[in-house]
Amino acid sequence: MSWFVRPAEPADAEALVALARAVGSEPGGWLLTTSDWRSAADERRYLKAIRRFPHAAVYVAETDEGKLVGRLSVSRDQNPSSSHVADLGLMVAADWRRQGIGRALLDAAVDWARGAGVRKLELHVFPHNEAAMKLYEEFGFEREGYRKQHYRRSTGDYVDAILMAHAVPPSH
Repeated sequence: MSWFVRPAEPADAEALVALARAVGSEPGGWLLTTSDWRSAADERRYLKAIRRFPHAAVYVAETDEGKLVGRLSVSRDQNPSSSHVADLGLMVAADWRRQGIGRALLDAAVDWARGAGVRKLELHVFPHNEAAMKLYEEFGFEREGYRKQHYRRSTGDYVDAILMAHAVPPSH
């Protein structure tokens, strides 16, 4: 089965919430939340809002059958001294991992960053998420720091995070 990457649309809200809840409930603990993701209405409002502002974008990976199997969000830092930096978040449905979807979504983030004048993409990844770190490192992300007990999960547990960053290459 094949898939493609495209910008997210407000009509994708329910499917994106379902994807986040599925990934968040996996035993690996890949997301901060295990069950509480924003509501479909909140997701729809967010997707509508970012269409009007150049500081953020959301991309999805969609199968030819119309199922959303990946999501990447990217958002520019709003501080003027670091507006050349954007944070990103990435998730791919369990059955669709290791098929190039994460890499394709990261490519979309780099294209967006070039157009937005962003020079650096950064993300946090949990130290136990070795598969994600491998993908990011193969893509060109470098580890920039280790943040002890940086996040508090919805369960109340504190978890460490590794800060990784990617220098956005100039367009050719």
